[in-house]
Amino acid sequence: MSMPATLPVGAAPSPAPTWDWRPFRAAIPALVVGLLLLGGLFNREVLAAVRTWNESTAYNHCILIIPIFAWLVWDRRFSLNGIPVLPDMRLVLLALPCVAGWLVAERLGIMEGRQLMLISLVQVLFLSVLGWRMYYALLGPCLYLFFLVPFGAFLTTSLQDFTTSFTLMGLDLLGIPYYSDGYIIEIAQGTFLVAEACAGLRFLIASIAFGVLYSLVMYRSAMRRTIFIGISIITPIIANGFRALGIVVLGRYLGSAQAAGADHLIYGWIFFSFVILLLVIFGLPFREDTISREPMPAPVPQAPAGTARMAILSSIVLVGLAASGPVAVGQIDRAAQDAPLARLHGLTPDPGCETVPNAPNAGVATGNGVTQLIRCQGYTVSVRMEIFSPRAGAGRLLAVERSLSAQLGAGETMTSWLQVPGEGPRVWRVTEMEDSANMEVSSFWIDGKPTQIGLSTRIKLAQRSLFGGGSSPMLVVITPAGDWRNTTPQYRQQAHQTIDIFFRNQKSLTEQLTKLSEGTAGPNS
Repeated sequence: MSMPATLPVGAAPSPAPTWDWRPFRAAIPALVVGLLLLGGLFNREVLAAVRTWNESTAYNHCILIIPIFAWLVWDRRFSLNGIPVLPDMRLVLLALPCVAGWLVAERLGIMEGRQLMLISLVQVLFLSVLGWRMYYALLGPCLYLFFLVPFGAFLTTSLQDFTTSFTLMGLDLLGIPYYSDGYIIEIAQGTFLVAEACAGLRFLIASIAFGVLYSLVMYRSAMRRTIFIGISIITPIIANGFRALGIVVLGRYLGSAQAAGADHLIYGWIFFSFVILLLVIFGLPFREDTISREPMPAPVPQAPAGTARMAILSSIVLVGLAASGPVAVGQIDRAAQDAPLARLHGLTPDPGCETVPNAPNAGVATGNGVTQLIRCQGYTVSVRMEIFSPRAGAGRLLAVERSLSAQLGAGETMTSWLQVPGEGPRVWRVTEMEDSANMEVSSFWIDGKPTQIGLSTRIKLAQRSLFGGGSSPMLVVITPAGDWRNTTPQYRQQAHQTIDIFFRNQKSLTEQLTKLSEGTAGPNS
């Protein structure tokens, strides 16, 4: 039997490490005040982020970012001993490029850009209140706050392209005959669609967030952290390709595409959990978390007189600089409101179509728009046209479009494009709900031409919002009339048929919308 280890005579046990939190007493009130003021000043960005966290499964994990940040700071508390908190008001000037970036993103209508600039302002707040030495010691946890931004949706199309190409390449190698058209893959047993939900964005974003957290906890060297984060980016992209290929192959052997696709998102999360487990196992042999963070031996210097006052001043000055952005936007928006709105009236139904009489708001201007119901061959659609100030920015147009889309209901959506004879591609965007047959077809009309809000259009609208000029932009949203909450394929088919019949019968739609858009020059009467 082994005897318990004993200390030499006269030796005292090593004291347990303690965290000296006294240097933070001057900084914590300033940080709290600064964060509350920034949150109130940029409440639209905060509310938009929270709404996205709740509605999109790709960003549900963002709710955990702040608790993870707090835990990462607590985990590093002993290594902070000996590092002084020295507020530096000069560092507040770093807020100026953040405000400029926010202004650009706001005029371009890029909410993610506005949110990224808000988190950048939070970084400047930490830096100016804590001082560069303490901020550098907490650099990892502070930068982890950027995962609060629901960023990355622009990658969806690229991920869809990769997943489709990967699946087709796998089918070629396996010798399974198929036919493909865009994101549609047909085999003898049925048809598969590589939809936005199948692109793997939710897996990619969650994997990156996990990879960064794992590297911050398990590794100390920058090289190992970089390699593991890179693997966390590549792995879910390739794994999602195998997942999509597996669903198609499973459909072949089950003899039914519908049977293989049932609950594929649930199976996807199980598959993703297995991939994360493999990443954890792969990273364990290279761990460095056993290397202790030895507290700095130097005692904490006495905080200079006026440290608390300097921290509060730094926080308030930063908020003052940050407020210049929303103030400037308010001035621009007031100028846009003063610009005269153009006249807008409803569509004239073509032969075979008719305006539904006695319908609520049929052909009546509501706010800055007109709503009417048009029936073609017994199928009825709701047409909503919204007119904007000639100086309205892209953000205003997109906000109204989102508010109209919200009438479809909450939940995940799928996006495709409706090809209308005589019009170019990607003019009419189709938005469908995953859990119901609700759908809408929308397009913007600017200077008499249909368009979607791409980068060039955003820049054009931003220039007009600042310097004026041009006609009034118009938004057109067409939805099947009725209650489409049913999820059966028959209801989906009926909704698509309603839209198809309207566009085939209302042949003068493009011509009428062009004239309405080109003629929006006079004041509304």
